[in-house]
Amino acid sequence: MNFDLNKLVRQNIRDLKPYSSARSEYSGTANVFLDANENSYGSPLTKWYNRYPDPLQWELKKKIAAIKNVPAENMLLGNGSDECIDLLIRAFCEPQKDNLIICPPTYGMYEVYGNINNVEVREVPLLPGFQLNLEAIEAAIDENTKLIFICSPNNPTGNSMEREDIEIVLNNFEGIVVIDEAYINYSRRRSFVAELKEYPNLVVMQTFSKAWGLAALRLGINFASDEIVSILNKIKPPYNINQATQELALKALDNLEDVNTMIRDTVKEREELVKELVQLPMVQKVYPSDANFVLAKMDQATQVYNYLKEKGIIVRNRSNVVLCEDCLRITVGTPEQHKQLLKTLKEYKTI
Repeated sequence: MNFDLNKLVRQNIRDLKPYSSARSEYSGTANVFLDANENSYGSPLTKWYNRYPDPLQWELKKKIAAIKNVPAENMLLGNGSDECIDLLIRAFCEPQKDNLIICPPTYGMYEVYGNINNVEVREVPLLPGFQLNLEAIEAAIDENTKLIFICSPNNPTGNSMEREDIEIVLNNFEGIVVIDEAYINYSRRRSFVAELKEYPNLVVMQTFSKAWGLAALRLGINFASDEIVSILNKIKPPYNINQATQELALKALDNLEDVNTMIRDTVKEREELVKELVQLPMVQKVYPSDANFVLAKMDQATQVYNYLKEKGIIVRNRSNVVLCEDCLRITVGTPEQHKQLLKTLKEYKTI
């Protein structure tokens, strides 16, 4: 593979002089800050949120680095993984010229941000077993293909992609391969974060929304080479991660054992949920899952979905998604939530 990052970056992004914020122009300690037009009298809150946050979130990145064993310079923090996706497309895809590849069924925001940025989205559906169709991916690639998004474990199917297949794409594609590992903590598969030095075209996305239980904070991570991170830093909003999010994430990182306990509990409940679901008469199949949800194929899935909704139980109807006909995606809940769900499903056959 002949990977040249400079050829991938949009010309206007390569030439862009990024905005220089007050906080990025000064580093060090001082007693008086009169450089950023902040409210010098403070704020009505208990914290001094009148000051702009660290634009590059170094304290938070260094703490993540100690856990992930990845240098802080190899991280881009985003306002959720959605901003991480958007930044990648804006940095590398020329509108109305370049294209990106997705493998449905998959996370919907890859396509949404492709469309928002006026970039062609080429769909290469997964094989019936929910694995990558390598021949079809190869056929879809042309000189204007800049990004390939691979979700593993995949949403909404729950399975992990075969590692060898991903490595084949990484070794043969001269663009950037983005592996979305939002659910990696629930899998026994090894993260691709450890492979950053081996693959200069690799970007790994992770998030605080799932295993860390911090979806409300909106905090995502792009792990990549420092060259790719530098490009993304040029175009991100100067203060994209607010101070409250940075502080709360730092506190969460001090509670790693609590997170590991939640992960173990979730995996245990996932297996128990599968055992119960497969015994229900309307359930045809529950697909193997490495995530914190399961995909269940069942008779009259849309009717079952509407029935659950009437009973105040909300799951995700994926029946209109390719390869997921008559399927409901069910998030792993607590034992009490599962008890309520299963009781309601058992009553469905009597209506």
